[in-house]
Amino acid sequence: MKLYYAPGACSLAPHIALREAGLDFEPVKTDIRAKKLEDGSDYVAINPKGAVPALGLDGGEVLTENAAVLQYIADMAAADRLMPSSGLGRYRVLEWLTYVSSELHKGFGPLWSPTSSDEAKQGARDLLAKKFDFVQAQMGEQPYLTGDNFTPADAYLFAILGWTGMHGIDLSRWAGLSAFQKRVAARPAVREAMRVEGLIQ
Repeated sequence: MKLYYAPGACSLAPHIALREAGLDFEPVKTDIRAKKLEDGSDYVAINPKGAVPALGLDGGEVLTENAAVLQYIADMAAADRLMPSSGLGRYRVLEWLTYVSSELHKGFGPLWSPTSSDEAKQGARDLLAKKFDFVQAQMGEQPYLTGDNFTPADAYLFAILGWTGMHGIDLSRWAGLSAFQKRVAARPAVREAMRVEGLIQ
């Protein structure tokens, strides 16, 4: 498999999940602004959406969209290593994957846009703050979103929380989320993914 990623983008989540799962893959750095790979080839020829992540499968097909890619990785891992293979526990992970994708990830949209007004950006920060309140309350004292076990939803949340500082959101306001971020950052697979992406030494 090949994981097409951009350093620090949402593709950090499947990068982490692949390493947590112990799966063989090749990380391929992508310039999503220029839509080029490091060798100069056209990324849009691989993923017409031009976004990351994209997961190149061994059969030649390409899978995109974080929630789908993360679920695929979990299903490729050893049984129940990243998420339950059946039952309500599985759907709780999918519930969080959907929430992180639709409410948190997309909530940063105005903050990335160069055409957003200061008012629109502050509105996005205020809305994200309410959603962070919700996530922290739901997590409570448990270490991860669905309890004691790390899942792809945690990898996705971790990747998104990494954007807070650059967009003027002080994560220290949410002690539980700050602790979560530190807890996840200490995991060996997470440290290796971040090292490969040049996010840490």
